[in-house]
Parts: sequence; C-alpha cells; structure tokens
Amino acid sequence: MNPQHGQASTPSSNRSALIALTVLFFMWGLITSLNDILIPHLKALFTLNYMQAMLVQFCFFMAYFVMSFPAGVVVEKIGYKGGILMGLLIAASGCLMFYPAAGMKSYPLFLGALFVLASGIAFLQVAANPFVTALGSPETASSRLNLTQAFNSLGTTVGPALGAAFILAVAVKSAPELQALSATELAAYEQAQLNAVQHPYLVLAAVLGAIAVFIAVFRLPRGTGEAGADDGDALPARRSIWQYPHLVLGALGIFAYVGAEVSIGSLLVAVMGQPSIAGLPPEVAGRYLSIYWGCAMVGRFVGSALMQRIPATRLLAFNALFNIALLALAILLQGRLAMWAMLSIGLFNSIMFPTIFSLAVARLGRFTSEGSGMLCMAIVGGAVVPLLQGWGADSFGLMPSFIIPALCYLYIAWYGSAGARPR
Repeated sequence: MNPQHGQASTPSSNRSALIALTVLFFMWGLITSLNDILIPHLKALFTLNYMQAMLVQFCFFMAYFVMSFPAGVVVEKIGYKGGILMGLLIAASGCLMFYPAAGMKSYPLFLGALFVLASGIAFLQVAANPFVTALGSPETASSRLNLTQAFNSLGTTVGPALGAAFILAVAVKSAPELQALSATELAAYEQAQLNAVQHPYLVLAAVLGAIAVFIAVFRLPRGTGEAGADDGDALPARRSIWQYPHLVLGALGIFAYVGAEVSIGSLLVAVMGQPSIAGLPPEVAGRYLSIYWGCAMVGRFVGSALMQRIPATRLLAFNALFNIALLALAILLQGRLAMWAMLSIGLFNSIMFPTIFSLAVARLGRFTSEGSGMLCMAIVGGAVVPLLQGWGADSFGLMPSFIIPALCYLYIAWYGSAGARPR
C-alpha cells in the first residue's frame, strides 16, 4: 500500500472520511457564494456596469479552466489527501491577498485574489468529488455525492447572510454624497469600506489553514479512483478520456449548469432591487439571496433520498425542465411572484452538479482523476455564461437576459434523458 494514499478502506474509515470531506464542501460553498455579495459591493464601489462587475465571476471560474486539468494530473500522482492539502493552502493564500487588494483599492488586484482563491478550490473539487463517489457502492454514488453537496449548499446559504451582514452593511455612497463629506468623514468612510472586505477574508484564511492542519494529521482511506486501487465496474480501457462520450457530454452539462446557477445567483440582488420586482435595498436583497442557496441545500437532502428510488437521470431531466418553467414565469411576470419564482430555482438546481458529476465519472476506472479534472475545467461555465448574460443585461434588459440560463437548462434536460448513458 502506498502510504500517501492513506489506509485501506473500511466502513468506519469511509464514514470518518465523509465527515472530514463534508467540512470542505461547506467551506468552499461559503466562499463561492460570497462572490454574489462582492459583485454588488464592487459594482457600486468602482462604478461598474453589469458586464464589468461580472468579471468577478469570470476571473473566479476561469481558474477552474486553467487549473483543473493540471490538478487532475497532480492528484493522480500525490493522491486525494495531497490534492486536498494543496488546495487548502492555495485557497488560504488567495484569501490573504484580499488584504492588499482592499488596502490599495484596486479592482484588478481583487480579480487576481479571486483567481488564486478559486485555483485552490479547483484542487479541492478535483480531489474531493471523485473521492466521495469512491467511498462506497457505485450504485449509491449519486446519492452519496448529493448528501455531501447538501453541506456545500449549507455553506452557500450561510455565505450570503454573512456577506450581507459584514460586506453590504456599509452602504456605498454616490459621487455627490462623497463630495459633501469632510476630509475626516471621507477617510472614515473609505476605511469602513476597506474593512468590510478585508476582515471576512482574513478570517476565512485562518479557517482554511486550520482545516489544512487537521487534514494533514487525519488518515484518509484510499478510494477506487487512486493509483493502486481497482474499479471492477470500469468500462473497457481506452487510450484517452475523450473516448468516453458520457464524460465529454457530462463536461458540457457541468459547463451549462454552473453557468446558469452562477448567472442567476450573481444577478438576483439586482433583480430584487428592480422597482418593478421588489425594490429591495442591496443589504435586504442579500439576505433574501440565502433563500436561493438554502433551497439548494434542502433539495440536495431531499434528492439524496429520492435517488434511492428514482433513477438519477430521470430526476435530473425533470428538475432542468422545471427550472425552464420558473425562468419563463419570472421573465413574463412582474412583482414579488417573479422574485419568488427566481428564488425557487435553487430548489431544482440542488441535485444537478453532483448528479451530472457522478454520472459523468461512472465506470472510468484509472481515468477517474483525469475525468474529474475535465469536469472541473468545465466549471469555467461560471465564467463564460455570467459574462454573456451581463452583456445581455446591458444590451437588451436585465429580465430578458435570463433566456441565456434557460438554454443551459435545456441542454441539461437532454443530458439527463439521453446523454448520460455510458457506452
């Protein structure tokens, strides 16, 4: 046994590993959802349009595209535990970079810090997601990943509430209001704006460092996707991961799903602030955003149970079609009904990422780590689709731009109904 991969797998060690991994899922969910709070804060602070503000998500999720495939290669060599440790340390470094970025009041430095932070999370995604699918029976892999991803959704639920309380609590003043301030008042205001971003990310850096210390001394079992372990259910060996159609089509599904979810989450504060929808101030809308992510958390617990009885592919297709209906309702209607339709999308988003992921890596054998890297590269959808929708919102209106995530859900419905079968 290669010691870098941990001890042999037993039911007891599997349960302990799942608990440790659940903490990681929670933390990167919390960090990712804070972007939805950063966007309105930085948009007002730097006077950005929608497309410029969406560079927050572009830089964050572009890191997945750049780093995920190298991360897959590295994880294949150093094992899941080594990949997790590397991811935690890189993510903590990105959090620390927020301090000088805020101190210099530099939007490009903020974007650089987000790229480094997301690079660390890419390592965590590549190592942790296939590890969860490997810690038990292949038949219950989707259910198991949905259960652990439910705690990721708990993090995304807590994140906006914390961000609204700490980051959006300091209202951004307009140019005329700033001109009316005295020098002392202006200095106090600017310091409050800096502290609103610096302090939360310093705390996150400390927490990630503490988790890294814990993981370093924790003995993780070896999963079936690592070197030295067998996957008796693997498809016949092929020369390249590109020769597995259900994986390649699944990568497109991850691209579409993450793009749609991030686009909607990024613009929900702006939607709820529209006079024709709810007219909520940013700090109040930020608290409502927790409902969107909270619905995803509830849906993953429910979905984990439903998938014990309903095929994962069927549930995936149903949820995607229901989200299309909710988006159509929100686009065509006004007022609070449109707001609640948008918030409800989180419930049906819930199972999509873990379900697409587990279907796509099914029966890959020794290609599991590389396949995981390909799927995590596809998370770049979170960079491309929000930028595209930001352009659409600037060009033809905020609400009509939600046609773009609707098209993403249409592809996911097809993948669930036809594209996910291993060949």
